[in-house]
Amino acid sequence: MTQRHPIRNGYTMLVTTNVKNREPLFKNDAYAREAIEVLYRSLEMRPAFLYGFVIMPNHCHFLIQVPEEGSISTIMNRFKMGVSHSLGIGSIWQSRFHIRLIRNPWKALQYIHRNPVKAKLVEKAEDYPWSSASGKWDVMELTW
Repeated sequence: MTQRHPIRNGYTMLVTTNVKNREPLFKNDAYAREAIEVLYRSLEMRPAFLYGFVIMPNHCHFLIQVPEEGSISTIMNRFKMGVSHSLGIGSIWQSRFHIRLIRNPWKALQYIHRNPVKAKLVEKAEDYPWSSASGKWDVMELTW
């Protein structure tokens, strides 16, 4: 489940990972909540700066910056393996994940937060419970 990426440490990244076959697995609230809890546990083991996220029914987005000594591949590996293990339903992820280096973190965060609105899951971003836009989850504040 790991993937080799050039060193991206020190840069803010938009990371996207998809559920296998784009199954809407995280429509299940308990699964979505567990994905967020695993995300935080993964970041306790491999610290990084998490600026925002959304757990959509069939994919996840993270706005993250990894310190010099860290590895986005290791963080994503721990997250994906941790979610699969916690849910106990076998392999649920596509094998790869996608990274975009971000020049405008505010725009990227807006993109992440508007995902549930665009998908017509909610009318306002802050109404989607599985997103940092909800205000229910701790993330780093953007200071650019």
